[in-house]
Amino acid sequence: MTGRFANIIVDISHEKVDRPFQYRIPQALCGQLAVGMAVMIPFGRGNKLIRGYVMELTDKAEYDERKLKEIASIVKGGVSAQGDAIRLAGWIKENYGSTMIAALKTVLPVKQKSKLVVKKSIHSKVDAQTALDKSLAFEKKHQTAKARLMKALVAQPILPQTLVTGKLNITAQTLRALQQADLIEIQEENAFRNPLPHAVQSGWQRGGKKELSSNQRAIVTRIMAEFRRGIRQTYLLHGVTGSGKTEVYMELIEQVISEGRQTIMLIPEIALTYQTLVRFYQRFGERVSVMNSRLSAGERSDQFERAAKGEVDIIIGPRSALFTPFQRLGLVIIDEEHESSYKSESMPKYHAREVAGELCRIKGASLLLGSATPSLESYYRAQKGEIKLFELKERLAGGQLPQVYIEDLRDELRSGNRSIFSRRLHTLLEERLEKGEQSMLFLNRRGYAGFVSCRACGYVVKCPHCDVSLSEHTVKNRASRLVCHYCGYETPPVTNCPQCGSKYILGFRAGTQQIEELLHKEFPTARILRMDADTTKSKDSYEQILSQFANEEADILVGTQMIVKGHDFAKVTLVGILAADMSLHAGDYRAGERTFQLLTQAAGRAGRSTLAGEVVIQTYQPEHYTIIHAANQDYKGFYEEEIAYRDLMMYPPAAHMMAVLILSEDELEGEEHAKELSDRAVSRFAENRPTIIGPSAAAVGKINDVYRNVFYIKHREYQVLVDIKDNLEQFIEQAQWSRCSIQFDFNPINTY
Repeated sequence: MTGRFANIIVDISHEKVDRPFQYRIPQALCGQLAVGMAVMIPFGRGNKLIRGYVMELTDKAEYDERKLKEIASIVKGGVSAQGDAIRLAGWIKENYGSTMIAALKTVLPVKQKSKLVVKKSIHSKVDAQTALDKSLAFEKKHQTAKARLMKALVAQPILPQTLVTGKLNITAQTLRALQQADLIEIQEENAFRNPLPHAVQSGWQRGGKKELSSNQRAIVTRIMAEFRRGIRQTYLLHGVTGSGKTEVYMELIEQVISEGRQTIMLIPEIALTYQTLVRFYQRFGERVSVMNSRLSAGERSDQFERAAKGEVDIIIGPRSALFTPFQRLGLVIIDEEHESSYKSESMPKYHAREVAGELCRIKGASLLLGSATPSLESYYRAQKGEIKLFELKERLAGGQLPQVYIEDLRDELRSGNRSIFSRRLHTLLEERLEKGEQSMLFLNRRGYAGFVSCRACGYVVKCPHCDVSLSEHTVKNRASRLVCHYCGYETPPVTNCPQCGSKYILGFRAGTQQIEELLHKEFPTARILRMDADTTKSKDSYEQILSQFANEEADILVGTQMIVKGHDFAKVTLVGILAADMSLHAGDYRAGERTFQLLTQAAGRAGRSTLAGEVVIQTYQPEHYTIIHAANQDYKGFYEEEIAYRDLMMYPPAAHMMAVLILSEDELEGEEHAKELSDRAVSRFAENRPTIIGPSAAAVGKINDVYRNVFYIKHREYQVLVDIKDNLEQFIEQAQWSRCSIQFDFNPINTY
């Protein structure tokens, strides 16, 4: 993109991204500037030349162009790491419908400056014999503090000041006296805060490298051969649960580091951090650091500073770790790449997988995606040949996949069992307690939206227009209506099943706390841990619960999806999935994929060592292809059926979809604006024939007195959606809707 003016940010390392400043582009530099370039600009009243970064090129002057200053020159030496951040922000702005400031605040690593921690140490300025002589001399003069310190410096010529003033009880006055006598000196250095959990720091032992299997070795060899030839690609590693994907990651990281490059390792949940860190710390030591939202401001600032200075080679963390300011980035790994937590829920609504691809292109790095249940987007690209696919089809050490039982809850109801535990699950839990083995119970609450189903025959009330389940909306604790969150279709609640006539048709209601209480009642001697949003509010709560369970201090771990991803517990031989249908009918087109992934991941927690594992899947629809393929750990079978459905309905990845969310303080005004924008998308892009769903009220129609309306646009070509977004943005800017704001979300993870 070219333009007559450039919007420039001057200090991107500062806590506050204040605002850009606009400059004229001189004739001599026309066509030479690009987003991310460093330039010298006259700044302030004195027109002092300072460094700035081009964040946007435009033909629109925001002020009287005669009063705008000119860019002085382009800084030689190419685009810096800071410039790379600007370029990435520009890409995010264009592809996700964001403002440049919002994009900058996303990619800029240092959010706030924190006071540095200063570490002081006492250094002896004399040799050991002189220090001993001085010690004896001080003793004769009854100067015991001086004698004590000099004697300590004989054995260890450098001592931490905390030890000197603490255990040795040396005062500041004594230290000054010894300084003046030229016997010691006090040195200061900045000390970075260590964000690693204490359990990781204190208990680690260097080692942890395992011999790779022939399949693992072949994958590493092929990727590194291309890396050393300068070929940078995106790879997808599809490995069954327990197949050793992490060992592949670590071997690749070790070899990339040996080439003088750095690595970012993304993990989906903070809950995975502890176990992952232990393994990586054992392998790589203090060259590993962690980044996540639970760190203090000082810890985050320190880790970014260490990364910028090249003091760490590996950063592990969720999607925000992607913006670590590495100078020599060589590899980005996204573990469990299918996870929805990689999609930002705030503006800009970027996906870490897509942004990582652009970051790797800018930095000249390789991208590796790994999962036992790849996203349909990634596997679709692999099938089209856009990315390379590697597979690990067997568990390590010959371990077998668990035996899976599908329990039909309709049969349980007919036999008189109204408990949340099927008879088989209850029996298997008893057996595990007798054997001293561990169990995990998973309540599939993800995507829960109050779907309505029949407990007798499994019928689910669906939208006749969108092929997704209707969601139950209640007023004052009573059912009021069933609503489609895509097109807005409504129907009154049903009292009897339309298929079998049963009165047992209602929304499913259950929680982890209720399950924990039932377990205590049914198994009074069992040691039970619960892991959900309520029990993991404190900073180290994840680590505490997981370490307790790993140390066999509990028999049963019950929780939501955070317990089923990536964890490896040798004594877990039973996994119970209590309500497989809860996400299967969550009211959006990704429900089947999300359910398959969760069930497969959950099943994969059982029998990961020498002990055989069993899995119980409880469902009202045992015949559903998602349930069957998950039980068989058959990803390809599931993919073939699911992609056929997506292609038929024009859902991603077979097509692309953009959600347009209209937020308004006035209800009628919001509805009018939503209709106006959807009509404009249809009329202005008629030749492209986009498919429009809606507009309608969002699932949550009002938040904090702001009304929410939404419509969806589908098209086979992503660029058409970007063009529609650009056109709507221009229209909105011209219309100047003061009480209304618009958000764009490409290929949304959840419905609105």
